[in-house]
Amino acid sequence: MLTHLSIHNFAIVERLELELDSGMTVVSGETGAGKSIMIDALQLALGGRADSGAVRSGTAKAEIIANFDIRGLPRAQAWLDAQELSLDAECILRRVVTSEGRSRSFINGRNCPLSSLREIGKFLVAIHGQHEHQSLMQKEHHRTLLDNFGAHHRLCASTENSYRKLFALNKSLTTLSSQSAEQQAKVQLLSYQVEELDLLDLQIDELNLLEQEQQSLSQASEILTSGQQLLDIIDENDDQPIVHLLNQCISLQTQLPQQNEKVLQAGELINSALIQLEEAGSEIRHYLNNVEINPSRLIDVEERLSSIFNLARKHKVEPSELVALHSQLNEELNLINGSDESIADLQKQVQDAEQQYLKSAQKLSKQRSSAASKLNKLINAQLSVLGMPNAEFIVSLSACSNSSHGLEDIEFIISTNRGQEAKPLIKIASGGELSRISLAIQVVTAQSNPTATLMFDEVDVGIGGAIAEVVGKLLRQLGEQSQVLCITHQPQVASQGHQHLYVSKQADKKHTHTKVQRIDDKMRITEIARMLGGVDITEKTLDHAREMLHL
Repeated sequence: MLTHLSIHNFAIVERLELELDSGMTVVSGETGAGKSIMIDALQLALGGRADSGAVRSGTAKAEIIANFDIRGLPRAQAWLDAQELSLDAECILRRVVTSEGRSRSFINGRNCPLSSLREIGKFLVAIHGQHEHQSLMQKEHHRTLLDNFGAHHRLCASTENSYRKLFALNKSLTTLSSQSAEQQAKVQLLSYQVEELDLLDLQIDELNLLEQEQQSLSQASEILTSGQQLLDIIDENDDQPIVHLLNQCISLQTQLPQQNEKVLQAGELINSALIQLEEAGSEIRHYLNNVEINPSRLIDVEERLSSIFNLARKHKVEPSELVALHSQLNEELNLINGSDESIADLQKQVQDAEQQYLKSAQKLSKQRSSAASKLNKLINAQLSVLGMPNAEFIVSLSACSNSSHGLEDIEFIISTNRGQEAKPLIKIASGGELSRISLAIQVVTAQSNPTATLMFDEVDVGIGGAIAEVVGKLLRQLGEQSQVLCITHQPQVASQGHQHLYVSKQADKKHTHTKVQRIDDKMRITEIARMLGGVDITEKTLDHAREMLHL
């Protein structure tokens, strides 16, 4: 419920602090005193449109702060929790509008987008005016009222979740199917490319080995000739090979008569050179053993290299990159070929999800039909009490395509006279009839609708007498379950309030001020008498007012 409303420099209000109670609060006052300013200010706090005209003349900014106790509003608490804006059991909305037309919004002290005020506002307040019965003019709200009335919350959530899953799967299937059609040409190209590379069957490091072998085969004669000459010089020449000469050096060194340190060191170096030369000869001999003159093998190697280089040029890559390219093209082809299996799997998932959605949605449709019948009876009975015995209220359920909300469109329609075709509420011409219809719906659905605060702005216009008294009693009855704020000109309605706020306008030479005060029983008698009798209040009028107030 709304516990406190603070208004600073808004319209003709300089400063207004209102403490509000539960039950039915009546707001009355002279015409033009500014009774609707409370509602205008609250609408601003709930995210309504603002401009510089909202700021009191001569001031820099207007500020509205609305405090709500949300202990009985689980949806509001859940929304705040989801946005990480929770503050115990309170919700504080603040709106600041500057004289330049700029606006800032706050929820529980934290800056937030204007859209957030509108979202949380749906769970806090429902405002109904003579000409603009906001939420009741929206088909979406009709569905919400019916589902709240029928306690369909879990089934609605199940249906919505099933639909979202189905929608996501269908989207994936459409995307994958589209890709599959576009990729048929690519599959043919990839298959041909992979087949070529399969036939080539190039192995890792094969290119490097082939190039070495080709070089060896192509120069085999020169290698064998030069290698043998080198071996001859080292140790195979009958005529003074290097090894023989080194052995002679070692022998002569050992025969020197004086073996000092330098001579010994020279001997070690000669001996080391001999060992290394013998090892070099062994390596050359081993290498030459693997060199052969093989023209046939050379042709095979060169043909293999030619195939490799030709395919590399065809794919515009380096020959050394062919192995990696082969792996990459294979992966692409396997991925595309696997998409056919993915499509079949997705189609099965879509069928399963659709069955699950229909199962949940059809169950919801059945429960909605039952709840609609009950709601029709209760609202029509209430309309009869409100002086519309010939009216027929109908919750219309019409089939629609699958949606997250189920299989039907829900709309409140009504025939206000016998034999007249039922029409949507928005097409009801009479303000008085629309007011009573709205009130009947609110009274019936109040227990199932978690909105804590209901504001009625002169909803009793166009009615009077006994019906006005019935309206007052119904509003009071509604106030037993929800907080009700009612701006009224009808004494029959005003007399039913649990508390009464009186709005007056005061003016000095420069400014006009609006004042709102809670009035006691004595002042209420005077105000009800004024509403009954106009300017001249007689004792008889006062007695009538006391009677209406049971004082």
